[in-house]
Amino acid sequence: MLRLIALFSALIMGAAPAIADAPLIILDRNQLPFDLGPGHPANNPAKPSNSPNASWNSAGNTANSPSAWENRPSNPANEKRLIITADGGVLGYYATNAGGVLNLFDVNGRRVAYRPASGTRSLFTVGGEWCGTVDSGSGGSFVLAVTRGCAFRFGR
Repeated sequence: MLRLIALFSALIMGAAPAIADAPLIILDRNQLPFDLGPGHPANNPAKPSNSPNASWNSAGNTANSPSAWENRPSNPANEKRLIITADGGVLGYYATNAGGVLNLFDVNGRRVAYRPASGTRSLFTVGGEWCGTVDSGSGGSFVLAVTRGCAFRFGR
């Protein structure tokens, strides 16, 4: 956990993101506290509300579709919700659907991962694999801490 805090501090000192931008850091699953990892019952990919087949999480739900205006890379609102790296690189953007699901998209508008609306801070790939956690900060800001494999899905 200390490593996660140190990485977050370095990120904040190195890159000055806009208020709504979400820094993305790589996590070491073995360093996560139990309550943030996939072993905790609330974060288990097999939990029905975390499933990619749950209605609000589903790729079949138009609210999660890259073609929905709210989710398109051409939507100016998404320019204020960037997913950034420590060196200031842009990996993608995020958008929340009407059901409260946080969707992560790459720069081309491809849905990479989601966080269900409630009950967990975990992120899951569109295939349902656990891929990280969302750490909320003050003023509505947050950090995306993801596995190397999940970060790779952003194409960088």
